[in-house]
Amino acid sequence: MREKVLELFKKSEKALSSIEVGNLLNLNEVNELTNLLEVLNELEEESIIYRTKKDKYILFEKSHLKVGIISITKKGYGFVSVKNESDDIYIEESNLNGALNKDLVAIEILKNTTRSNEGKVIKVLKKNTKLIIGEFMIKNNKPYFKPDDDKLNIEVIIDKEDLKNLVDGHKIQVSLEKELSKYKYIGKVNRIIGHKNDPGVDILSIVYNYDINDRFSEEVMNEVNNIPDKVSESEIIGRKDLRNETIFTIDGDDTKDIDDAISIEKNNDNYILGVHIADVSYYVRENTKLYEEAKDRGTSVYLVDRVIPMLPHKLSNGICSLNPNEDRLAITCMMTINKNGKVIDHDIFESVIKSKKQMTYKNVNKILNNEEVPEGYEEFVDKLKLMEELSNILRKEKLSRGFLEFDSSEAKILVDEKGFPYEIKKREVGKGENLIEDFMIVANETVATHVYYLQYPFVYRIHEVPDDEKIQNLLKQISLLGYTVKSNKHFENPLELKKIIDQLKDKNEFNVLSMLLLRCMKKAEYKMENVGHYGLGSKCYTHFTSPIRRFPDTTVHTLLRKYIFNKPSVKELNKIIDNSIITLPEICAHSSKKERDSIDCERDVENMKMAEYMENHIGKEYEGIIDSIMSFGMFIQLDNLIEGLVHVKDLKGDFFNYNEETNSLIGQRTHKIYKLGDRVKVKVISASKENSTIDFEIIEDKKGDENGNTK
Repeated sequence: MREKVLELFKKSEKALSSIEVGNLLNLNEVNELTNLLEVLNELEEESIIYRTKKDKYILFEKSHLKVGIISITKKGYGFVSVKNESDDIYIEESNLNGALNKDLVAIEILKNTTRSNEGKVIKVLKKNTKLIIGEFMIKNNKPYFKPDDDKLNIEVIIDKEDLKNLVDGHKIQVSLEKELSKYKYIGKVNRIIGHKNDPGVDILSIVYNYDINDRFSEEVMNEVNNIPDKVSESEIIGRKDLRNETIFTIDGDDTKDIDDAISIEKNNDNYILGVHIADVSYYVRENTKLYEEAKDRGTSVYLVDRVIPMLPHKLSNGICSLNPNEDRLAITCMMTINKNGKVIDHDIFESVIKSKKQMTYKNVNKILNNEEVPEGYEEFVDKLKLMEELSNILRKEKLSRGFLEFDSSEAKILVDEKGFPYEIKKREVGKGENLIEDFMIVANETVATHVYYLQYPFVYRIHEVPDDEKIQNLLKQISLLGYTVKSNKHFENPLELKKIIDQLKDKNEFNVLSMLLLRCMKKAEYKMENVGHYGLGSKCYTHFTSPIRRFPDTTVHTLLRKYIFNKPSVKELNKIIDNSIITLPEICAHSSKKERDSIDCERDVENMKMAEYMENHIGKEYEGIIDSIMSFGMFIQLDNLIEGLVHVKDLKGDFFNYNEETNSLIGQRTHKIYKLGDRVKVKVISASKENSTIDFEIIEDKKGDENGNTK
């Protein structure tokens, strides 16, 4: 019925009533008409069709309306992001029609407005703001709830039954139960997170704001407790035994969830690289509470002082983790790679391994960078040197096909036992980190290509081609900075974009230029359709190497077992394929969303901790670079990656106007110009942990002082 209804709407150019749809489909039976109404309701709920005020239906794509997620600013107005459209649509506060931040909305484009791209919310299709984090307080002897998200301009009245358990200063999670009127709701307390002054409550408040669960249910833990702590001999039967091979792991100093190990040999001019990945899918099986929980979480979340794991610690740090000198079940991708970095042969199989050493990036980098051999690493030096040799070959091959090397520096925030940040520095990336990245990428490509040529349904990690228009706008920005780059007009091939990066790499402003380039990129996501991975210059890519912390990787392992390891009959294989076609789209979409949520959560925690750090550094002076300019001011990134705002009102010696064409701030009287990439010296004038904001004022720059006088 659903397919018939959709086919009818695709052919129809006008809105149809339910009676018209029934007549056109020749439906006469009561059960057929009942089924039709159910299908119409489903399609409306899924925002595939739109019901007009006259109770007629039409496909959204054929109506005058557009559908997207709305983002509401602190000032009250919003922007709607519509799929396949490069520019967001502006929504005035008076045209929000009750929409809240992150809601899915239907909008119409307004005509005869001062803006070229302005709309109005016609209908809220899906309320995505159901749970709100905030602070309970007593104001004027009355209970009051203040949402943490200042974009939520709503009034929430706490259910009377919940008030008796609350005290002033409690951080709470509230579910919106009933809409009394636009922007006024009854709220029920879902969870008391703790008092705002308690250690760790600040981070948990952000975690719960993204509906990330930091606890496992009793049902899940009961299943986990039945999983053995050791690998038994019976579980090894049928697996390739690699326990005597020289296999080891390389991770960060404090890593406890180790899901990849490596090995290497050389045969004449060819390298035999083994990438051995924890066999999580052996323990996390379909139709269990543990599987459903992992699927729902989608990913582990790595925060400054904790990890919220996808799997309980007994698995993530225990039987699934490739800990040294312990038998562990794995899935191995063994590759023969020639001197040009091409995989000329491979094998993917179930294995049992025993890691000989848990290495750290720090110690591996001592060997590869400084010829310094830490204690306990002596017997592995030759293997590491051979790995470095292969890594250099693989990286050269990747670069030749368009692998894009952006400056993607990350901050490392060090906190004490109470969660207070005492140091923030740039995270170092050395040869050891690059080596592991190179090996994981080639393993991911090999597995993806193997299944792609079998033509079975699969989970691919895709990264689509950027919009040419966005790249051209970027090139205009680059030229305004005084740089001329040679480029093509089209960027379907990542080699074209790589040419631009190569021309800018030695510039002082490369980290800013790199950031601008990254903003032009589309987001990588999980899809069943393989369209390649643009940023890696890869024609076929998946995520196979991190099943402890990413559910798509676990799914890839599950599919390998079903398709290959279990050796299904033709009849069984067809059934597996049919089931995969049904289940994989939802897994891909949900995993992509949970990944975005975790990234946003991690970013919000970092911004909050950076602001908390700067609260203790008011009046201190730093050097930084202008990395973003808006009409209200400019953002300065310090060398340790902390970012703060210089508001136009705090610019001394002149009144500065924003020039949209040159993306710069220009003084009215002095004609002094602030542009992207300028180095400046700033002083911290304010910081707020509560609002995650940092404010600077400029005290001098490389061209002149605050009054525009050249030094």
